[in-house]
Amino acid sequence: MEQSLPTTSQPTTPQEEHKEAKERSAPSSKIIHEAILREGHEELARTSGALFWSGLAAGLSMGLSMIAQGVMTHYLPDSPWRPLVASLGYSLGFLVVVLGRQQLFTENTLTPILPLLERPTWRNLRNVLRLWGVVLVANLLGCLTLALVVENTGTFEPAIRAEFTHMGHEVLAPSFGIVMIRGIFAGWMIALMVWILPFAGTGRIWVIILITYVVGICHFSHVIAGTIEVFTLAATGEVSWGQALVGFTVPALLGNILGGVLLVAGLNHAQVVANEPKGNAA
Repeated sequence: MEQSLPTTSQPTTPQEEHKEAKERSAPSSKIIHEAILREGHEELARTSGALFWSGLAAGLSMGLSMIAQGVMTHYLPDSPWRPLVASLGYSLGFLVVVLGRQQLFTENTLTPILPLLERPTWRNLRNVLRLWGVVLVANLLGCLTLALVVENTGTFEPAIRAEFTHMGHEVLAPSFGIVMIRGIFAGWMIALMVWILPFAGTGRIWVIILITYVVGICHFSHVIAGTIEVFTLAATGEVSWGQALVGFTVPALLGNILGGVLLVAGLNHAQVVANEPKGNAA
């Protein structure tokens, strides 16, 4: 007897073919823009109190990047490939923050900026500055709290704390200008990560790991991740708090803003607006 081969259902009408093609195609830049725009409106509607507590949690969580990278560096053999493996620990804090929906300043160089670019009013600008100010202060307070706990308690053995100190010296070593340029790269990449994530699906974790791994291995200056390291160094008394802020936090902050706002938010918004019919452009 002849056995009938299993058949797969195929679209039989032009309408079904069009629907299947649409489902299989990548989302357009306009769809991604609309998804992030909607998220931006939601973030700007949150109260300052909600933003503060979420930002504080993010500042604390980002300390996991320093802890994981420092511990891995300590236990791995001293060889040329050690930084390639230890830098995987740098991604841990970002994973917790992004998947936990905590407020991280560098993510906000994209999300709330799109509503401002859509309607550039003084009211929207004040709201964006409110969000930025609350989240940044909360993130830095989280950095400070974690740095003081790490340095002034016996949570970690001296050899591991020495790794944290070494990381802080490395972050502070470049000049103001180099830190800012590296900050532009970091802000650009983190904002690109935020742009990609809404439609990354099951690959969200890998997108976060890969992009933040590159930020870490290239020593790009992320204002919050790096500030935890320089604050931990300042807590030892080897540098002053002013040196930590002026030598790293300020230039990294400027670079992150430029990279996120101009290279991602501005350019991606511009391409969407430029593709709209002239009669619909607002």
